[in-house]
Amino acid sequence: MRILLFIFLISLLSCQEQPTVLSESITSAQLPQEWYKGDAEISVYELQQNRYNAIHPGQVVTVFVTEDFLTDKQVKNDNYTSDNSTGVLKMNRIKRFTTGIYDYSIFSSVFTNVKKSKTYKVTTSSQDWCGQSYMQLNRDRNNYKVQVRSYFENEGDTESKVKAVLAEDEIPNLIRLDTKSLPLGDIELLPSTEYTRLKHIKFDILKGKASTGIYVGTNFTGNTLRYYTIEIPTERRAITYVYEDTDMKKIVGWTDTYPSAFDKKPRTTIAKLKFQKWLPYWNMNGLDDADIRNELGI
Repeated sequence: MRILLFIFLISLLSCQEQPTVLSESITSAQLPQEWYKGDAEISVYELQQNRYNAIHPGQVVTVFVTEDFLTDKQVKNDNYTSDNSTGVLKMNRIKRFTTGIYDYSIFSSVFTNVKKSKTYKVTTSSQDWCGQSYMQLNRDRNNYKVQVRSYFENEGDTESKVKAVLAEDEIPNLIRLDTKSLPLGDIELLPSTEYTRLKHIKFDILKGKASTGIYVGTNFTGNTLRYYTIEIPTERRAITYVYEDTDMKKIVGWTDTYPSAFDKKPRTTIAKLKFQKWLPYWNMNGLDDADIRNELGI
């Protein structure tokens, strides 16, 4: 307890954003030891993005880290004054690409319980030269409360509720935590908040078919690769994640095939892992730390 208190006090003095990764709720989970060392996994992916009848180059950065999370407020536990705390695996995913003269920036965060593989919260913000939009899911028992804020008239500011079936956004977290929690066969799926924003579709449950197996393609490389695929006939869409079937379940890339906006021809978004490193990034905010961006290729 004295060690944990010391670490907590040091974190307050050094950086209010520093994750606390040594709580009992996290360390008692059956996770590889890398998740207990106080660093975050930073991965950089080369991106080819399906948008506007073309494939556009870009980049994706994912940040996976464990931290303590307040289940009632559904925010990070900063003050440690509440008992409503549990360990989560947090994924931040930052996607940037250009479409002609203007660019896109899409930032998503997913918070999933490290023991129960239960996702509490998903947030996504999307910015381009036309404007901004924001979407948030909050778990309330067996439902998600859904908030949308958008500059589009037909979307506007809305709030709704939907049954908490598998959320596409949580798939990377479930791969890292427990692949057995990924459903197979005929499934119900909530489309990703990113896809919902880009396609301007109603956020609702879709029917799909999920499968898994040994990856034998040529787009991705790694050790003992497996895939997890979901096909959604009504959207003419297929999403595939490819990962290493090892303790760490490193995600080496993914594909997302669906009809483009105007000509309705199917095109495929693909993200390929370029570089990965474990870093205490929240402490690396000085001018001298900028050189690490070159090392990461960002």
